[in-house]
Amino acid sequence: MTVTASASAARPRPVQTWLAIWACALAAVLIVFLLQESLPWAVNYPAGAIVPVADWVGALMNWVKSNFSWLTRSITAVLGVPLDFALALLAKNFKIGHGADMIVLPRLSWVGVCAAAYLAGRAAGGWKLGALAGGCFLYIALFGQWTSAMLTLGLISIAVPFCIVTGLFAGIWAWRKPWAERLLISPALDLMQTIPTFAYLIPMLLLFGNSPVSAMIATAIFATPPMVRATMLGLSRVPSEIDDFSEMAGCTARQKLWRVLLPSARPTLMVGVNQVIMLALNMVIIASMIGAGGLGYDVLLALRALKVGEAMEAGLAIVALAIALDRLSQAIAHNHAKGNVRHQASTSFWRRYPNLALAVAILAVATLLGLFVPAFAAVPKAITFTTAPLWKAAVNWITINFFDTIEAFRVALILNVLNPVRAFCEGFPWLGAVCLLGLAGYQLGGLRLAALVAALTAFCAVTGLWEKTMATVYLCGISAFVACLIGIPIGLMASRSDRFEKTVTPVIDTLQVLPSFCFIIPVVMLFRVGDVTAMIATVAFAVVPAIRYTNHGIRQVPPALIEAAKVSGCTRRQTFFRVQLPLALPEIMLGVNQTILMALAMIIICAMVGTRDLGQEVFIALSKADSGRGIVAGLAIAFIGIVADRLFNAWTAKARARLGYSPE
Repeated sequence: MTVTASASAARPRPVQTWLAIWACALAAVLIVFLLQESLPWAVNYPAGAIVPVADWVGALMNWVKSNFSWLTRSITAVLGVPLDFALALLAKNFKIGHGADMIVLPRLSWVGVCAAAYLAGRAAGGWKLGALAGGCFLYIALFGQWTSAMLTLGLISIAVPFCIVTGLFAGIWAWRKPWAERLLISPALDLMQTIPTFAYLIPMLLLFGNSPVSAMIATAIFATPPMVRATMLGLSRVPSEIDDFSEMAGCTARQKLWRVLLPSARPTLMVGVNQVIMLALNMVIIASMIGAGGLGYDVLLALRALKVGEAMEAGLAIVALAIALDRLSQAIAHNHAKGNVRHQASTSFWRRYPNLALAVAILAVATLLGLFVPAFAAVPKAITFTTAPLWKAAVNWITINFFDTIEAFRVALILNVLNPVRAFCEGFPWLGAVCLLGLAGYQLGGLRLAALVAALTAFCAVTGLWEKTMATVYLCGISAFVACLIGIPIGLMASRSDRFEKTVTPVIDTLQVLPSFCFIIPVVMLFRVGDVTAMIATVAFAVVPAIRYTNHGIRQVPPALIEAAKVSGCTRRQTFFRVQLPLALPEIMLGVNQTILMALAMIIICAMVGTRDLGQEVFIALSKADSGRGIVAGLAIAFIGIVADRLFNAWTAKARARLGYSPE
């Protein structure tokens, strides 16, 4: 008690000092703003001092393209073989020979694929999961989206194994070599996870052309980081007793890794596999812009033509595919975590894997029948139907009957919230932002964090992207704030009511598996293009972490502390606000951090609906194949995310230290 009292007595002095420092810093920034006519260089970065980084990057990419075209062609040829096979197997048919001698072998029958999806679900999670997985594929077929969905699935089927293998080996290397993890792997993962999806497409388009291979490489790069992180985390969490036992048993380093450590880390690795699948699906949809085709391309064409119904149907097919893949991978990961994987080497293959054997048999029979019965080869148009006219009619009805209300809300939001905040952000002195963020970094993490944050912020100014950067910050900030304003109270209610949690969980699970494209479609129908559409779609996309982390943080408070509060005479309200909420605050702030990063990722995609920010820069660069412009804009977006991530992580670490948690 004496230590606690003395610590609390000594605490006000540094807080007061920091308050004085911040007051002086804010006053200095205000003075610079008021004297902007005398100090214009401190408010708006001088055009004559802009560093032409985009030109340098563009020249470098052109040099690589000119001097290493043989390498890119070789990579395209090698990767094109399995990709062409997967696309032919699922979507395009096999074509052998040329001209009149050409032999066409059918793709896998849609009937067989739907049955295989049902059997995979039944094997992983029972008949309910089987019905869900099979039903999702059947839904895709009946709505006439089969070929597009199979193109998307074909790309995923090649990209995901590549991501898993690459991520596994990179994670093992980072786990074995801490210096590599610190100097190479972690910075690379941070960049890979914060650079927007569009920015990946530009160098791929320049180096590998407009083709499915370009889309697959971009997808593989984007979706690999979760597997790397899961491998490092899984290996680091293997109990030391298992490691010691393997050494006592005389295992070599290689045997210990492959036969002991990796099998012990399998549950965490399977979570990484699930994340890889979902990110790959999300990226394949975006990569439709550089030749991937599939469902994403259908959505893109429908949005450009303002065909509401067609866009909605393709978007729902994406949702169905995402739900099926997510639930199947989660069930498999759950089975591995519980140890429900049986190996019976003495029995035959058919007895060990009855569902797999049955699925292969059904696929073979249905595909062979497709040679004689066209209904097995392709989905008959007679059994397909469309809801596009219904969606269009529904939007027209809403527009006619609620146009005034929707328009009044949109205009009020623009005039009273969005425009003032945008004007404030775009008018904020660049030098003041660099100094204030550097000061925040110094307070939270010392000189190294201050230098990193200041340098990354200054990069956005010296490259001539300050106005676009602040436009991105304004829209991302408002969206993240609204998402937290909605998500944190919902998370708090879910933590206090099991019934409410059971109601909310399916909703946020569904939101989490929806690809980002799907959030834009319904909003643009009602609010047209612009910042309001971008904000609403971003809030819906980014609200999930705020709910999950808040709920998890409150529920993870040790029961002993809650009992101690009750014994001390605290009411339920006092226990919640004075014990549970303060202890859960670091976890809640992690959710805020993830909300900001997800909002930033979605804002960039919203460049498709008319936002004027860094996302638009990337989008324009993609349309013009301007690699330098796109990569520099992508780096600026990544640096915004890294600055937010580092500051929030440092704040969370300090909060945990104050609460007595040991850093991990």
